[in-house]
Amino acid sequence: EAPLVESGGGLVQPGGSLRISCAASGFTFGTYDMTWVRQAPGKGPEWVASINSDGANTYYGDSFKGRFTISRDNAKNTLYLQMNDLTREDTAVYYCVTGEYDNPTRRGQGTRVTVSS
Repeated sequence: EAPLVESGGGLVQPGGSLRISCAASGFTFGTYDMTWVRQAPGKGPEWVASINSDGANTYYGDSFKGRFTISRDNAKNTLYLQMNDLTREDTAVYYCVTGEYDNPTRRGQGTRVTVSS
């Protein structure tokens, strides 16, 4: 069973919203800081947001402050990313990871988000 499985991606119109999820298994999710990373076509990984193990502290890349919200439910071993006011530049594959965003220790298969009219 894959340790991280993302879901919830899809096609959304500019200005729309989407919530993606990451289901964790096989490790003690509630003891790990978690991070969302995205990778757009032809580009390297981009840090989106991080949350500490108990959810008390969140951190965002400058491009995402005020639009995206990271959260987690440790009882459900699930990480979330609420994305609002989406633009075409948000089109990417979104991954949840443990460890550093550009050198993760765990990474899911990703969920694709396409912002288009």
